[in-house]
Amino acid sequence: MSHNQGSDSAVTTSMMTALWAALDGEPGLIENVQVKGEGALPSVFAVSDFAAAAIATAGLALAEWTGARSGSIADVSVDRRLASLWFGFSIAPQGWELPPVWDAIAGDYQAADGWIRLHTNALHHRDAALSVLGAGVEREAVAAVVASWRADELETAIVAAGGCAAAMRSRQQWAAHPQGRSVLSEPLMRMDFGAGAAKFAAGFDAARPLTGLKILDLTRVLAGPVATRLLAGFGADVLRIDPPGWDEGVVIPEVTPGKRCARLDLRQAGDRERFEALLAEADALVHGYRADALEALGLGADVRAQLNPGLIDVALDAYGWSGPWARRRGFDSLVQMSCGIADAGMAEAGADRPVPLPVQALDQGAGYLLAAAVVRGLTLRQTQATGSHWRTSLARVGGFLTDWPLGAGRVEIGKPQRADYADAIEPTDWGPALRLRSALQLDGAAIAWERPANRLGSAVAQW
Repeated sequence: MSHNQGSDSAVTTSMMTALWAALDGEPGLIENVQVKGEGALPSVFAVSDFAAAAIATAGLALAEWTGARSGSIADVSVDRRLASLWFGFSIAPQGWELPPVWDAIAGDYQAADGWIRLHTNALHHRDAALSVLGAGVEREAVAAVVASWRADELETAIVAAGGCAAAMRSRQQWAAHPQGRSVLSEPLMRMDFGAGAAKFAAGFDAARPLTGLKILDLTRVLAGPVATRLLAGFGADVLRIDPPGWDEGVVIPEVTPGKRCARLDLRQAGDRERFEALLAEADALVHGYRADALEALGLGADVRAQLNPGLIDVALDAYGWSGPWARRRGFDSLVQMSCGIADAGMAEAGADRPVPLPVQALDQGAGYLLAAAVVRGLTLRQTQATGSHWRTSLARVGGFLTDWPLGAGRVEIGKPQRADYADAIEPTDWGPALRLRSALQLDGAAIAWERPANRLGSAVAQW
């Protein structure tokens, strides 16, 4: 299915309507949203429409929650230009530099019969790829070996070795692939009711609508951290948990404002007990591990439900929750290769190599959907006294986006300008930085992060 393109606002409204319906939201609330501005990021698909629509959907969920608590549903406005820029980087260091986005080996390589992307930012993923290739840590040597492999065979071998890779497929090839068929038949967002849960206590501040809510953040690059950053911006107590030694480089200053970041080793009994105690007190858990990862740690869905029956449990994986790749490691850039986005970009541009989206739109869009799911879960708990379970995937979000080609004649949104950033300097753990002004405005509520971006492991694992 491909959607006809009209004006900027009409396309954005159509996408927002579809996203809000995927969350089973009340259709009439869409009248409370205004999207301002015009223009588009350069792409074969409607990325700027998606950015504005996804952020507006999270705003709708917040407006609905405010209505459930105060009786007055807030108006929502979204700035299309700022939404597009937030889908890139929101932070601009002042007098220091972010580390490189990509490891030296990561990237697209020409195989014997097409293209393949290697994702090697994590050392163990790089080691897995190099072990299959038998190459040293030099890009030229890797390229020479990759050229002798069929792309799908190398993909299979690297994944089997515990690495991350994706052969480039067309949209038609993905639709015919067993995993493509499976994930494209899944709902964009699946929701299941949990057990009964007490409604929230009296007392509500419409200016900081998520104040007092405990969000346990078990997510990594990039969608989950985007979700919890937004929740922190409206007042939630977000506690991010990472294992010892884990780092995500350039992403951490981008996604940690407003959060407290602690470390626990869930394979150790004492740390696991600490985590279970945190989970028992949490209002929501957001996690982005592979489908079987928490089960392997003894923290599967049944255990989580027993520890906290009314929990709002929100999950993301890469390739979907059914099909032969349901447990496959994956990242936005890999899913873009698998599901036909990079191939479509290459064809549209007349290029001789893969052309991905200009931003990591699957991660970003999924992040705002996850945030909206958390807040819709809060509303369900308040109005129906129930917990809930939500899940989506990068591949399913990719399937949604590829139904919306970009229309011709759009004004291009350029790079961020000083006026796009807030006036105040953010004193991050790495140095002073500017942060983009919020793309989302909720009438009567201010988005603000109560602490600047901070390093992983800089806080204690406690509420």
